[in-house]
Amino acid sequence: MRSIPSAALLAALLLSACGKQTPPPPPPPKVGVISVQMQPVTLTTELPGRTSPYESSEVRPQVDGIITRRLFREGEFVRAGQVLYQIDPAPYAAAAANARAALAHANAAIASTAALARRYGDLVKINAIAKQDYENAVAAANQAKADVGAQKAALQSAEINLRRTAIKAPISGRIGASTFTVGALVTAAQTAPLATIQRLDPIYVDINQSSVDLLKLRKSVLTGQVSRGGNAARVGLTLEDGSDYGTQGDFQFSDVTVAQDTGTVTVRALFPNPQGLLLPGMYVRAHLIDGTQAQGILAPQQAVTRNEKGNPQAFVVGAGDKLEIRELTTSRAVGDAWLVTSGLKPGDRLVMDGTMMLQPGAPVTPVPWTPPPAPSKAAQAAAGQ
Repeated sequence: MRSIPSAALLAALLLSACGKQTPPPPPPPKVGVISVQMQPVTLTTELPGRTSPYESSEVRPQVDGIITRRLFREGEFVRAGQVLYQIDPAPYAAAAANARAALAHANAAIASTAALARRYGDLVKINAIAKQDYENAVAAANQAKADVGAQKAALQSAEINLRRTAIKAPISGRIGASTFTVGALVTAAQTAPLATIQRLDPIYVDINQSSVDLLKLRKSVLTGQVSRGGNAARVGLTLEDGSDYGTQGDFQFSDVTVAQDTGTVTVRALFPNPQGLLLPGMYVRAHLIDGTQAQGILAPQQAVTRNEKGNPQAFVVGAGDKLEIRELTTSRAVGDAWLVTSGLKPGDRLVMDGTMMLQPGAPVTPVPWTPPPAPSKAAQAAAGQ
């Protein structure tokens, strides 16, 4: 009698178990992908540089004397030909007056000697005087003419020295501090300049480029991998505080000699500087446009990781929608992407996100990747605070 209920209960349990169905396996995880495409890539290089003035001139005296006046304010803009210092002109004015009097004396002597030579010329024709006397008179007249020329040169030199007592600006630009004051004795042979004038608009930027990188670029241009157009002559600039200068400069020249101590080549660019924002000696970072690679593959840096050897790698969705890992070869960074030279080909589905905890060979569901929206200005301000 006890076995009948137990058998019924077991049968009921078996029927209940047979009625349950096994749940289906979960779908493959979704990963965001982009399609790799060939595209023209503008190659740029960011290099350190220093600013230097377009023109620079040290103001020096050309005559000796005492400074009696300084006719400029330190730090102001001066123009070429503007008088900056006045040296006591009295000694040079006296020298010029002396030379002028000597010239007048020479002119008077030339008149008398020339008249005597003419009279002796008439007398020698009739043998009234000796021929030697006539020749002496002619020589004296020629000597007087030579004296006039010498005195003219002496007067010109004295007047030049007199004009040089007014020390003028040789170029237009911003003048620095004056190293001599009124009352100081200056000489034409002194080594210390009175002041320095620098023209800052436009201004040069001297850039140091590795000779190895320059050699690679020239080889790429020769083989046709990189073409250089008109944009290659343009240079961008980032200031010391990280801000963009806002105005591009013009490539001027590349030096023909490699510095043996640094292995770099100096590249010079010219930038407009109407507001005087750039000062000589300022550290900047220049962006050189090397050229354009017609067929390039860019992989966003977000999609590229490093393996245990430090080599770049990336996930792609291969055949059967399964993950594959590719080891990449990259040549340079272009913005927020890597320029890939091997490891990817056009049409590859490059995984951007969703690969966390996944292994190569795992099935996935590829979906088009959508970049996250840019933060609003309010959010940026809040993050800054």
